[in-house]
Amino acid sequence: MNNKESISVKLMKAFLGLHSRLPLRWHYAFGRFLAWCADEVFGYRKDVATVNLSRSFPEKSASEISEIRKRFYQHFGRVIAQTIWFGGCRGASGRERLRKSRLVEFENPQEWNRLMGSGRQMMVLLSHMGNWELIGGLPLYSYGEPLDAGTDSICVTYLAQSSKFWDSILKWNRSAPMEDLGFEKAYVEAESVISFVVAHRDEKYAHLFITDQHPYLQKGVFSLTFMNQECRSMAASAGLAVKLDMSVCYLGFKEKEDGGYTLKLVPICESAKGEDPIELMKQYYKLLENDLKEQPWNYLWTHNRWKKYD
Repeated sequence: MNNKESISVKLMKAFLGLHSRLPLRWHYAFGRFLAWCADEVFGYRKDVATVNLSRSFPEKSASEISEIRKRFYQHFGRVIAQTIWFGGCRGASGRERLRKSRLVEFENPQEWNRLMGSGRQMMVLLSHMGNWELIGGLPLYSYGEPLDAGTDSICVTYLAQSSKFWDSILKWNRSAPMEDLGFEKAYVEAESVISFVVAHRDEKYAHLFITDQHPYLQKGVFSLTFMNQECRSMAASAGLAVKLDMSVCYLGFKEKEDGGYTLKLVPICESAKGEDPIELMKQYYKLLENDLKEQPWNYLWTHNRWKKYD
């Protein structure tokens, strides 16, 4: 552990380290309890989730919205449970534990490998769909062709938490399976990502950006209609891809029947040179919208991504 860590961070890591060693089935039971508490007991951001779902699916009845919301809270509980369990997948034995679980399976690793071998860097756009906290195990999720995704070829952009305590805990947890291989270095804070991309522009890299419609930076902001609502988003990631002639892809994160996930990489363009960044982002949002219509519960509906237009 880092000697500069606060006592509270060390204690939380110790607690989570012990708790995370419990079997995944126990964590799922805990997740069901959390879902019940969030939905039925505390009504955690229930009004926000209801408004977001109602506006996003105006064709659905009140009872259908209620059912989707209930299923969302069940999914939300699983996300928390999976995230805690994931933190216990450390070292070689942890990587084997994660692979045996088949919690996440990469559907088309050959497409990832083809684009990584093209000579261009890759801009991979994903959202708060599925369980974004599991991205730290990406190199382990292919059960066919090995994924060309080493710890020195992935950059995951993240937004630092306002709480230094939770920022330390989350970063530690997110890189758990590959921590001893240096994967923690693959997480780059949003404000530093441009300098990181430019510094590594001649190296083979896949840059993963979790991109939702409420902008947290004021660079490249644009308006669009997403899920039947006017909103704003950022085109900075696509702008970088255009400037450096990257390929641009969408990474879908669909839920399986057992509560795990499948990842699927969908190319938006194989060479972004000369493309309009805003049009690339609109294509990304269209792909995301299609997936949300197929699995409407599988998204972080408790965050008001449209609040600038209320």
